[in-house]
Amino acid sequence: MNTPVDLVFAANDVVGESAVWDARRQTLFWVDIIGRRLRALRADGSVKNWDMPEIVTSVGLCRDDRVILGLRKSVVLWDFENAPQLVALVEPDIPETRLNEGGVGPDGAYWVGTMQDNIGPDDAPKDITAALGRLWRVTPSGAVQSLSEDRFGITNTLIWTDTDRLVTADTLENVIYSYAVRDGNLSDRRVLQTGFARGLPDGSCRDRDGFVWNCRVVGGGCVIRIAPDGTIDRVIDLPCSWPTSCTFGGPELDQLYVTSARFTMSTDHIARTPQEGGLFRVDPGCQGVPAHRF
Repeated sequence: MNTPVDLVFAANDVVGESAVWDARRQTLFWVDIIGRRLRALRADGSVKNWDMPEIVTSVGLCRDDRVILGLRKSVVLWDFENAPQLVALVEPDIPETRLNEGGVGPDGAYWVGTMQDNIGPDDAPKDITAALGRLWRVTPSGAVQSLSEDRFGITNTLIWTDTDRLVTADTLENVIYSYAVRDGNLSDRRVLQTGFARGLPDGSCRDRDGFVWNCRVVGGGCVIRIAPDGTIDRVIDLPCSWPTSCTFGGPELDQLYVTSARFTMSTDHIARTPQEGGLFRVDPGCQGVPAHRF
């Protein structure tokens, strides 16, 4: 199947991530982690940027007009005007780690994953030498709850199925897992998908039919649709080599937006493929589900 893919915005993101669609504003939000900015694509096609004081790793929606953000070590609320309001610190006693993936769950809490910090003081990449990542749940009251003792090389993907299961990935292990969620705890870990040969799993979203859409980073250059039984239903090639996150948007939630990265890429490679780090839109032929709110 030949699926149309458009470059919506030549963002030049170093690490574009955490795409989420705000149906109230008809706006797509995402972050550039190393670029230290929150970005928004509005319905009229214009793009708004907000600079952040430190790396910003994820963004989620709130029940009011604020957004919730994951920074290097903190989860904050922001109203787009005043200073961010601290909700919680995550792993403040472990200086080797930082936040990575984050998303609002169906329970209204912010679920976040950590990883060994791979960003040096000069923003150059650092090697990951240990599986230090964990999964946490941050409540509106600021409580930080450990979800599992499992460790991850890079935590990525946080989406929930209609059967009360969390789908999450360890990028370095090339595995997408499914966990049972009971009373805010994770159990019954199962492998949903592993071994797909193109790239590694990064961010994901799901559609109304219960299929998972997963971006294949580190040279994968595609997004895949995974059936509930773990089989690969579709592979859609993208004009970028590091797609990072995806979400359904548009008035009918029938457009798939995909962020990408150019982190670690050489100057020559970017000169040949300047669309790396861009924001793309795919016509997937199906619809997504609305985002949860904090």
